[in-house]
Formats: sequence, structure tokens, C-alpha cells
Amino acid sequence: MAAPKSHYVCSECGATSAKWLGRCPSCGAWNTLVETAAESTGGKNRYQALARSQPVATLSEIEARDFDRTPTSLEELDRVLGGGIVTGGVVLIGGDPGIGKSTLLLQAVEALSKQMKVLYVTGEESGAQVAMRARRLGLDGSQVRVLAEIGLEKILATLEAERPDFCVIDSIQTLYSEQLSSAPGSVAQVRECAAQLTRTAKASGCAMVLVGHVTKEGALAGPRVLEHIVDTVLYFEGDTHSSYRLVRAIKNRFGAVNEIGVFAMTEKGLKGVTNPSAIFLSTHGDPVPGSCVLVTLEGTRPMLVELQALVDGGGPSPRRLSVGLERDRLAMLLAVLHRHAGVATMDQDVFVNAVGGVRISEPAADLAVLLAIQSSLRGKPLPKGFIAFGEVGLAGEVRPAPRGQERLKEAAKLGFSVAVVPQANAPKKPIEGLKVHAVARIEDAIEILRGM
Repeated sequence: MAAPKSHYVCSECGATSAKWLGRCPSCGAWNTLVETAAESTGGKNRYQALARSQPVATLSEIEARDFDRTPTSLEELDRVLGGGIVTGGVVLIGGDPGIGKSTLLLQAVEALSKQMKVLYVTGEESGAQVAMRARRLGLDGSQVRVLAEIGLEKILATLEAERPDFCVIDSIQTLYSEQLSSAPGSVAQVRECAAQLTRTAKASGCAMVLVGHVTKEGALAGPRVLEHIVDTVLYFEGDTHSSYRLVRAIKNRFGAVNEIGVFAMTEKGLKGVTNPSAIFLSTHGDPVPGSCVLVTLEGTRPMLVELQALVDGGGPSPRRLSVGLERDRLAMLLAVLHRHAGVATMDQDVFVNAVGGVRISEPAADLAVLLAIQSSLRGKPLPKGFIAFGEVGLAGEVRPAPRGQERLKEAAKLGFSVAVVPQANAPKKPIEGLKVHAVARIEDAIEILRGM
């Protein structure tokens, strides 16, 4: 009897190869090809019933209308989604185990059940476990339909019978299709189940949320094609030892990307934080050296984050460590500080930390980082109510940050009184209660700091 044929599938992009290769020829990732049994392809196309052909139309003649959104009653989640769920929209949410994905979605299902038909499909827990969590959170659950199933065909049949307006699949890695012989969680199964559920959502108008596992590196497990199939990709971030959680939008066809929602984990579930700046600011009685407040921008929301720097004697091989910021960018900023401002740290250990566990990726944090380092090196704190933002270039120039006026107004609203900003971000009209110092180069900012 002939041995069953097999091929190799890339766990990153889903590409197939007839033989094993160290590097995937499609995406270039190393050691990602996994041997998988070749699936038998029948003559019938299993996507035929769900595919709907549309006639060719002229773009200018197509009616442009906004999508109707249904709020979930969780304001922070609605902010990340762009205002609420969209009919037929598919959302993929990923995060570390125990971070609170199932808790948040159970709360959303409960809130939406008061205005539409909902279905919660659990493949990782039994119905009794879901009910126990609902009781612990104080949820009523009288309008929430629950299905404990991992068979894709049975789930699709239930969707056809129940016809819900909103459905949660927890999680996509536990589902399997009888059309394939591979195990649940494999590349082929995840891709097949996600494609079938997405087509069902588009055909029936049911808004759907897929829960996805993450790898050790924090990326969504399974092929990257999973992120391309869905409409919205959300990441659940946060330390399990902390009570605060961040939900970040990476992709959103119905709203802005890089939006962030802040939640606090309580005994009654996840509660939205209306003023997240209070989380990321330390509660110092008096100003301390090495601390500078940055006004960062997360999507459409200005947010104040405290950056802390510690400069200490390093010896022959000084260390540069950063938490919440890019380490390579820190090394570059230290070189700029030495070359253009005359502040040398080549024999010092430099540690930089963003308070509250938030990750800052925008370059507008450069100026605040350098001022915090200078403050720690001198051992003198910055004035009380001091903020800074701006990108620093290799030539020593301070470049403007986007939407600088909104950042300054947010800082003034929270009681800050002194700001060092790029010259291009200087307000045309004075902002009440806020004294703004506009600088063009990093040496100007350091000179202003020395005079304070």
C-alpha cells in the first residue's frame, strides 16, 4: 500500500513546498516549514455555495455609504473598533493566556444581547465553565446562547439555524473541519476554518469575533493569511501581574488603526479607564531627577506617559537598557546627545523605562528621553508640571510631532505648566496656564533645561 503523500507548509505565511527547506521561499522565515499530510481534493468546490458573483460596476456609480455600527456598551472597546461592531464584520483578537480575552468578550456578548441575537461558541471550555464565569462577573445571561463545540460543520449548521447577529468563536485554534485530516490548530485547519467562518459572516450579515492564540514572541499563532482574511485585528496587551490591560488595533477596515483602549481588571470583570494618563504617571510628591512626562499619541487620543531615566557609573562596558522603547533608538539618541549637545555618557550605564508597562513606538518620544537622561546625569529634577515631545534627528534638529496642538491642550487640561516642544509645534495663540518653549535643535533644549 502506497504511503500517504505529504507536503510542507509554512507556519508564518501558509505557503506549501514539496520538500523541506530551511527557509520559506515565500516569506523568507527560517525553520517554519512543517510536514503536513496532503489533503485530497474532491471535484466539488466547497466554497461554491458561499461565493456570490457580482457584476462589474463603475467606481463612480457605486453608492458610497457609511457602515451602520452597533455600540457594545464598553466605551474603550468601541473606541478601538471605530465606534462599535459592523454587520458582517470579522474581528480577530489575540493575547497571552489569562489576559482577559474571554472575560471581555463575555461582557460584550451580555451587553449586546439586550439589543440583538447573540451566540457564544466555546471550544476551550464547557458550557458550565462559561456559566460559572458569567455568575462570577455578575452577568444575567438570560439572552445569551452558548454552544460548546469544536466541529466546524456543526457550528456552521448552528449559525444557519440560530441566525445570530453577533457571534464569538473562542478560539479559532480549537476548531477542525471534517474536510481535512490534519489536527486542530494546524496551519491547514486554522486557514480553512477562518475562511469558512468569514464567508458565512459576509453572506449572513453576522458580526463575528475570532479569538486567536499567540506565540512566544507575542504574534498571532497560525498563518499570517489569517490576519489578511479578517477585517479587524486587535491585540490584548498587558502584564498578568498588573490590573491594567491595553487593547490595541493593528488593522481596521472600518476605523482608525493604532487606537488603544485601556481597561482595569476588577472582581466584576474589565472596566474601561476614562483617564488613562493617570495610570502612566507616577505619584511623586516632589519632582525627582531623571523623570520627564511625554505627551504621546495613541490613535486619536493624546496620552501622558512618564519616562524615567537612570544614569549611573558603568565601567569599561556600559549597558544601555530600555523598557517600553526601542534599545537601538536609545543608543542613537545618546550619540546625538554627545555630538551636538556635548553631553557624554560613554562611560555610564543608561536605563530608560516607560511607567505603567506601556510600549511607545512613535519617534516623538526622543526629546523627552534625552531630557530625562540629562536630568538624571545632572542629578537635578525637572520643574513641576514639565512636559516635552519631539523627534530628534541625527543632525541634532528637533522635528515636529503630528497634532502638536492637541497634545499641548491635553497637557494644559491636566494641569501641566511648562512645555518644551519643536519650533514647528509652537502654538499660534497662547494656551492658558501653559508656558511653551519652542526649540529648533537639541542643544537649545539642553540650554533651556540648564536654565531651569
